[in-house]
Amino acid sequence: METFRIKGKKIKNWKTFHSEFKEEMNFPDYYGENMDAWIDCVDELTEKPTILQIDNGKYLKENKPDLFNAILECGAFVNYRKIKVGEKPNLIIATDN
Repeated sequence: METFRIKGKKIKNWKTFHSEFKEEMNFPDYYGENMDAWIDCVDELTEKPTILQIDNGKYLKENKPDLFNAILECGAFVNYRKIKVGEKPNLIIATDN
């Protein structure tokens, strides 16, 4: 199982959101820095069970709820997309309180 750690306190806006994920999850150079590209990159990285650990998730949820919710909603969509084509959902999102 692979684990990626995202530093919630580094995420201040959409630009830092995308740069944090690109850096920590090793997204390709051509990453489009939008949520459709995020979904595609995360989907490619979750062929095996994968944990997306959000450090300081409570901070992110309280200070940037739109960014926090984007992680949850788009992560759920990654799993849904796998189920839709007969694959197992492999993305687990974990965060602290």
